[in-house]
Amino acid sequence: MPTATAAAILDDGTTDVDELLAAVVAHQKQLGRRVRGLLMTYPDGRDGCMRPMVMVDVATGEFYTVSQDLGSGAAGCRADLQGFARASRVLHTALDDAELVVCNRFGNFEAEGKGFAAELLAILAAGIPLLTAVSTRHRERWLEFSGGAAVLPAEPQAIEVWLAALLPRAEAH
Repeated sequence: MPTATAAAILDDGTTDVDELLAAVVAHQKQLGRRVRGLLMTYPDGRDGCMRPMVMVDVATGEFYTVSQDLGSGAAGCRADLQGFARASRVLHTALDDAELVVCNRFGNFEAEGKGFAAELLAILAAGIPLLTAVSTRHRERWLEFSGGAAVLPAEPQAIEVWLAALLPRAEAH
C-alpha cells in the first residue's frame, strides 16, 4: 500500500531537516542501499533570504540551481521553476532502481499540486519508500496528498525505526 511506504519529517523549525535528510542518505548509502533523490544545499550559507539554493542529486552529485537572483529590493518568490523542472528528472529516474527516494521538501509548490507533485505521486504509486520533509504549515496538505502517510518527528531514531520497518536488513559496506 503506497501510504505505508512514505513519510515526511516534520519541520517545526527546531532541527535542520536538510542536514538530517543528508545524514539519513549518507547512512543508508553506507549500508549499500540504492538511495535516489534530491537534497537542498545552500552553498553560500543560509543567512539571508537572498542566498542561492541548490539541489543535489544524491546518486550522482549533480547540482541544480533552483533559485534566481531577483535583486536586493525584490519581494517576489525567488524559486526558479526551470531549475525545479531540470531537477525533476532525478525523481523520474529514481523509479528505475531506487530502494529509497528522498525529496528535500513537500513545500508550497507541491501543496498546490505543482513542483515535484507529479513525481512524488509516481513514487507513491510505485510503492518505493519515500522520505521527505514537511513544514507544520503544510502538514495537513501532505496527509491529504499522500493518503495519510506518516509524519515523523525530526529525530534520527524515529526515522531509523521507520526505515527498518520498510527496508530489508542491510549490512554496512
